[in-house]
Amino acid sequence: MNGPEVAVKSAKGGKTLDRRFSVAPMMEWTDRHCRFFHRLLTRRALLYTEMLTTGAVLHGDRARLLRFDPAEHPVALQLGGSDPKALAACARIGADLGFDEINLNAGCPSDRVQDGRFGACLMAEPALVGDCVAAMKAAVSIPVTVKCRIGIDDQDPEPALEIFTQNVEQARTDALIVHARKAWLKGLSPKENREVPPLDYPRVYRLKRTHPQLPVIINGGVGSVEEAIAHLEHVDGVMMGRAAYQEPWRLIFVDPLIFGEALRFTSPKQAAADFIPYIERELERGTRLHSITRHLHGLFRAVPGARAYRRQLANAAATPHAGAEFFASALTLVRDGEGELANVAA
Repeated sequence: MNGPEVAVKSAKGGKTLDRRFSVAPMMEWTDRHCRFFHRLLTRRALLYTEMLTTGAVLHGDRARLLRFDPAEHPVALQLGGSDPKALAACARIGADLGFDEINLNAGCPSDRVQDGRFGACLMAEPALVGDCVAAMKAAVSIPVTVKCRIGIDDQDPEPALEIFTQNVEQARTDALIVHARKAWLKGLSPKENREVPPLDYPRVYRLKRTHPQLPVIINGGVGSVEEAIAHLEHVDGVMMGRAAYQEPWRLIFVDPLIFGEALRFTSPKQAAADFIPYIERELERGTRLHSITRHLHGLFRAVPGARAYRRQLANAAATPHAGAEFFASALTLVRDGEGELANVAA
């Protein structure tokens, strides 16, 4: 079953963003190489950059930080910050560079992010988040969205999330992405905050029922495309994080199961072979092979030769001048055959 289509107008010639399925922004993971490979696996998923702080965008190496391949579209830029003027300036930069959406991070619980007064700690300042969204909306014509938690620390998620939502909805956010866990800013590490606080999907479902006009996207603990389809009975879209990164083969099923489109590849190995021209282009530009292939370690599961393949990719980190043939050689260690998708989907 295909979930309800939720689309918001972008500024690019009337093109729309379909939010039924997206891949979460993940620090140190969803860089441009990762996103390009994910785009090979799914034409339709909405992709997100790693979070970039306003300081980095305004004063850092924009050519490096904000670079993306045109093939990545639709792709959203996630920002971290709490100053409306700075966020507006960064949103304008992102829009001018061609990003399809600007997303504000109000869910990251790391100490560094808290020290900068952004991320999950913004759940305690809903009026400020509303001001940030309003400033970005005034600066750009592409969608502006927010990603948050259901609450932080001792907040009661019922009123906390409702008040937060009212503020961003009044500021005309184009969608609210909710990680269905609280964030404990004191006492838990960022990793623990992704696993220890219990998931509360019903709280997000209730939020959608009370805000029917607001596109609500659910995030947190989504382990398969089949689980995403079940969530689409209650919300407008689903964001998959770690499962999409650690087991990228799952993304092959997004287009046929979520969007009703033809299966693009008959095996993960076929998808990996299609990635080789990109690897060759990047190597010519001076990128190290390991920087690219580190995102493909989880591509095979329950396939003979997968362990040897992973071992070969791990060796790339210690082989500074390894070429694309190194990756092609790793692929030969994995069994051929069109039955691979049946194996990994089991």
